[in-house]
Amino acid sequence: TDRLKGWLAEKGYDPQLGARPLRRTIQRELEDKLSERILTGGFNAGQLIVADVESDDAEEVAFRAVDSPGIPDAPPVELAGPKDADDDGSSSAEG
Repeated sequence: TDRLKGWLAEKGYDPQLGARPLRRTIQRELEDKLSERILTGGFNAGQLIVADVESDDAEEVAFRAVDSPGIPDAPPVELAGPKDADDDGSSSAEG
């Protein structure tokens, strides 16, 4: 969510180093905790996982699962057949 993005940016910013620590903050606060929840069976296959913080002064990221609306079927794709060996794409004029 946008609130989580702001929270991570604020938590990962250091006046001396700038945004350099942001990568570690994202890894520690989001990736590691989400991985733990997935590995311990906190979510079911096909669920969409939403990450957010309850408030700007929250201590940790909250994850919630929502049922995915599903991925719509892709429209059929028509593949080109083999190219005719006699047709090299050029035209010649006799003259």
